Amino acid sequence: MAETVVSTGHEPSAEATHLRHHFATPEQQMDASTLGMWTFLITEVLFFGGMFAGYAVYRGMYHAAFASTSEYMNVVLGGTNTAVLICSSLTMVLAVRAAQLSKRKDLILFLVLTMIFGAIFLVIKGFEYHAKWVEHLVPGFNFQYDHPQYVHNAQILFFLYFAMTGMHALHMIIGLGLLTFLLIQSIRRVFNANYFAPVEMIGLYWHFVDIVWIFLFPLLYLIGHRK
Repeated sequence: MAETVVSTGHEPSAEATHLRHHFATPEQQMDASTLGMWTFLITEVLFFGGMFAGYAVYRGMYHAAFASTSEYMNVVLGGTNTAVLICSSLTMVLAVRAAQLSKRKDLILFLVLTMIFGAIFLVIKGFEYHAKWVEHLVPGFNFQYDHPQYVHNAQILFFLYFAMTGMHALHMIIGLGLLTFLLIQSIRRVFNANYFAPVEMIGLYWHFVDIVWIFLFPLLYLIGHRK
C-alpha cells in the first residue's frame, strides 16, 4: 500500500497516527472536518439570524422607543471590545499558521494571547452588565426608564440586548474552553505541520464568534446613538 505521509522533517508518522480508521487518507479526513465545521457554523448563522430578525422587526415597530435607548449604550466600551476581538482574530490566524509550520512555541504564544483577548472582552462585558444592573435597565419588575412613554417598548430592546450579547458571551466562554484544550495539546506536542486540523477548525469557530460581534456592535450601540 502506498505511503500517504509526506515527510517534512517533523515526525513523519504523526499524520498517520491521527488518521481515523473510517478515512482513507489524511486529506479526506481534513476535508470531512472542514465540511463538518462549516455545516455547524451554518446552523449557528441560522440561530443568530433568528435573533437578528427579531431585532429588526421590533425596531421597525417601535423605532422611537428603540432610538431612545441609544443614550444608555456605552459606545466606548463596545468599541473597545470590538478592537479586542479584532486583535484576537489576528492572533488566532497566527496560531493556525504557527501550527502549520510546526512552530510550537509560537503556537502556544498566540493561543495564550487569543485567550487573553477573549478574557478581556468578557471582563469588559461584565462591567457593562453591572452598569445596566445598577441603572435598573434589566427588564423586569425593577426596570426604570427616564422616558415613561417608552418604558414598556424599551424593555424589548434591553431584553434583546441581554439575549444577543449574552448568547455571544456564552459562545466566547465555550471558545475559551476550546482554546484551553488546544493549549494543552500544544504543550504536549500534538500539533505540527502534518496534523493541525483541530487548530484550524477551532480557529474558524473563533472567527465566526468575532464576526457575530461585528454585527452586534453597530446594531446595538451605533444605530441612533446620541451623545
